[in-house]
Amino acid sequence: MTERNPKPSKADRTAAAREQARALREAQKKKERRNKLLVRWGVVVAVVAVIVIVALIVINSVRSGNGADAQTGESPANANEYGGITVTSTTSLEPTEPFSVDVASLPEAPSDAKEDAPVPPGVEAAEAGQPVPIVAYVDVNCVHCADFEKAYNSQIATWLDAGEVTFEYRTVAFLDRGSPTNYSSRGANAAACVADTNPESYWGFMSAIFANYDNGEIKNAELADMAESVGAGDASDCIQNDGFRAFVNYTDRLARVDYVSGTPTVYVNGEEANANDFTAAVEAAIEATK
Repeated sequence: MTERNPKPSKADRTAAAREQARALREAQKKKERRNKLLVRWGVVVAVVAVIVIVALIVINSVRSGNGADAQTGESPANANEYGGITVTSTTSLEPTEPFSVDVASLPEAPSDAKEDAPVPPGVEAAEAGQPVPIVAYVDVNCVHCADFEKAYNSQIATWLDAGEVTFEYRTVAFLDRGSPTNYSSRGANAAACVADTNPESYWGFMSAIFANYDNGEIKNAELADMAESVGAGDASDCIQNDGFRAFVNYTDRLARVDYVSGTPTVYVNGEEANANDFTAAVEAAIEATK
């Protein structure tokens, strides 16, 4: 009689054991591969999380007015809607309240220059008996602006303290395109910071930054030191952290929208003035408004 379930031979048992061991090894390898994959995905998720956090920080910085590409933020105190800051004496500014700026809400700047461009908004003639308004578009990295300041700073200061003129700086960043450090923007930001924290020192700071032109571009820390040297130590954090870069970008875009294409561009009593005839133009306007 033949057995229906014969006892496995030694060879069969050995083969079965080997197969079981192989299966266990394969299962272990699959588990190890799965664990490695999970670790790798965990690393990827962590990296993505870090990227998201950094992006949120950058976005928040841009929204709060910091960073070279800042588009929205607050203006400094004592700035006007045209991006200008108006000096009424060598130790005082025309007071204004801060306002929100949004560069993206402004029109795109025209690609071509325009002959006989209209006078920019906010550039007006004085009423009788009022100080003559002077409006100057300047760039802190502009040699011609530095030359203008060197030639006329002392005379403008005399007119200011006599109450005969006001002087409005609209500080743009046209020359960032040729600067490895965005010095035009950083200098304009530093000036805005001084106007915000130490308005009595603004004229002195603008005089100092143009007097420094021959020394070349300087770092934010050095701009902060310059501000402190004219009595604006409170502006240091703002300067070093680019506190008003959105306002700088706003002022720059407005100038381009209004067809201002070079610096210095100066208006005296509502009319564009030639730098070579600046003193005569101002004195004539002072006489006309008496």
